[in-house]
Amino acid sequence: MIALFINGKSHALALDPSTPLLWVLRDELGLVGTKFGCGKAQCGACTVHVDGQAVRSCQTFLEDIDGAQITTIEAVSEIPIGAAVQQAWLDVDVPQCGYCQAGQIMSATAMLSEVSVPTDADIANYMSGNICRCGTYMRIKKAIKLASKIIEADRQGRD
Repeated sequence: MIALFINGKSHALALDPSTPLLWVLRDELGLVGTKFGCGKAQCGACTVHVDGQAVRSCQTFLEDIDGAQITTIEAVSEIPIGAAVQQAWLDVDVPQCGYCQAGQIMSATAMLSEVSVPTDADIANYMSGNICRCGTYMRIKKAIKLASKIIEADRQGRD
């Protein structure tokens, strides 16, 4: 039995320990916001947070994350930084086809949790593992910078 805490809810899973997290999310729990892309951890479409770190769920196996806290795109807005990223994505109108956007938002949220005011180089480095076939990279970068400003304004409002 493997225990996971997904989006704040406890789950006890009697599954093969070598099962990829992506299939647990999509097939067992019906959390289909996380997308299947390449299946090789190279495109970033399946990005989720495990204990606050962005990981590729297609290559993250249950045996490696027993007891972990998992956040998916369905709950990222419950994290203030995630809510700011989603608002910026809407304000900038980032998505084109939208398929990669859940993974992009999860990676951007993890980055802004570590680097509150990212440079262009930071954005290129953190987001390099997320591929967008539509080529919305400039809008993604613009949205990340806007999210950084939203987060900073929120912090100043609280001080």
